Amino acid sequence: MAYEVTATRRRPQNFDNLVGQEFVASTLKNSIAQGRIAHAYLFSGPRGCGKTSSARILAKALNCERGPTAEPCGECSACKEIARGASIDVIEIDGASNTSVNDIRQIKDEVVFPPNASRYKIYIIDEVHQLSTSAFNALLKTIEEPPPYIVFIFATTELHKVPATIKSRCQQFYFRLVAVEQIASLLREAGSEMNIEADDEALFWIAREATGSIRDAYTLFDQVASFSDGVITWDKIRDKLGLVGVEKLNALFEFCADGNSAEALLKLAEILEGGVSIEQFISDAADYFRALLFIQSGIKKESLLGQSPDRFSQKALAVWNAAALEKAFALFLTLYRDVRYSLEPRFELELAVSRIAYLASWVSPVELKAAIEDARAALGPAPNGAGQFGSARPGAQTGGGGRPFVERGGPNAGFEWSAARQFQPAQTESAPASARDFGVRRSEQVAERAITPNPLLSAQELREAVLKAMSMRNSVLSSALAQTSDWAFEADAVIARAETGFLVQQLAKDSQTIASCIKEVWGKDARFVVRKAEVENQNEKNTAGEKKFPELVEWYRTTYKGTVMEEQS
Repeated sequence: MAYEVTATRRRPQNFDNLVGQEFVASTLKNSIAQGRIAHAYLFSGPRGCGKTSSARILAKALNCERGPTAEPCGECSACKEIARGASIDVIEIDGASNTSVNDIRQIKDEVVFPPNASRYKIYIIDEVHQLSTSAFNALLKTIEEPPPYIVFIFATTELHKVPATIKSRCQQFYFRLVAVEQIASLLREAGSEMNIEADDEALFWIAREATGSIRDAYTLFDQVASFSDGVITWDKIRDKLGLVGVEKLNALFEFCADGNSAEALLKLAEILEGGVSIEQFISDAADYFRALLFIQSGIKKESLLGQSPDRFSQKALAVWNAAALEKAFALFLTLYRDVRYSLEPRFELELAVSRIAYLASWVSPVELKAAIEDARAALGPAPNGAGQFGSARPGAQTGGGGRPFVERGGPNAGFEWSAARQFQPAQTESAPASARDFGVRRSEQVAERAITPNPLLSAQELREAVLKAMSMRNSVLSSALAQTSDWAFEADAVIARAETGFLVQQLAKDSQTIASCIKEVWGKDARFVVRKAEVENQNEKNTAGEKKFPELVEWYRTTYKGTVMEEQS
């Protein structure tokens, strides 16, 4: 008997054998059992997941001598002819090679004749999306109201290319990708039928490479079986197909985990000299870091990892956290896209490996944010309350009154900032040496910035003192205050002038902060009011212009005076 490939030999012959398409199988079986047979079906989904097989099973269910039945016998002449593709009443058409309107007109001419020996005349059109627009239009009326003995079954991998007018006339079924575990189980059964031993690691690798397509899995299985001498192992697959292998990747990336870029690059050169292509290495490296990320997150499912979790480097898992592994994973995914346009793909790969060697010192945005918040908690509130450093993080260590401890040692030990921004005694607690040293430096800086109120200040002297004090607290607000002028005292307020309305609004929003600073410098409670400076009247501006450009003004008057007078008269 001639050799038959596994994908053909194991093609499903009834609805129960459809793996991964339980919804489609149960719906079709129920509709046939209830006699609700549609005149047109549209099967869509990825390649190799059972669309054409389901169409043939449906044809057998409708034309079986015991039917219509949800469980065709597979033994009658109609079932056998359909399984061989020799039935004259089940016509299979390749939509890719019969795209013209003339091919569809031939179908229109044939549907008027009833089936020869079967109950239904069934047209199975594969890759129907490749029909031309004219062919689709010619098919519309036929599939909308066909004779009662006609059934159309369309199959396509690109549903979006099928016109909506065709979709609306068909019952649609979407076929899904098949799970890795289900494909591995099918491969194990196929191996048993062929007396081939296969380890789970090899079967899971084949199932993952098939990306949900059963036909692709069977095709790759046949290829691997041809060089495995009856025993399929992961080591044979790795060596024969030129894969990198987790052992070599472990050795390479352990050098990177140690920060030894020189040894990592030498190991990379050794792997490439062994015949591994650059694209294959990048793909395997991306898969390797994906597996490390899963293990780091507590996922150790072998069907997801493709291999046993114990085979991956423990050193890499200890050195790199989840954020670093995400960075490495993204790096190789981006590299795979970039090498197609690179001057030299190997240079790109070597640069990526060199960057991985410094991955341990990389700081993710999340870690940076956490470090900033820790620094805020150590510093406590800024001298101006809600100023430059912000408030302490929730959960920070606090002293009396709920205020965070700032000072831990040094000459100002036992002090913290109060609401009035003056030092007050507070209870101290033990802290690491680095935190105590930081508190000493911070306390010395704050002590240098302490302000002694001076009630004997003129308006201009007060302005300069407030600007100096504000520059230590809020540089943005200090810059805005520097643009004011003509400070003056008025009842219980300090008045300042600003030239633009925007500046007036900006300072008005922060008037309370400025008033607090005035109290510290001046020692008196006073409101801060900012007003828009008065603009010179237009006559004064015109006079200034005449004084600045007398020749231009005289020329203008001499040239246009007569014209203006005539127009006015």
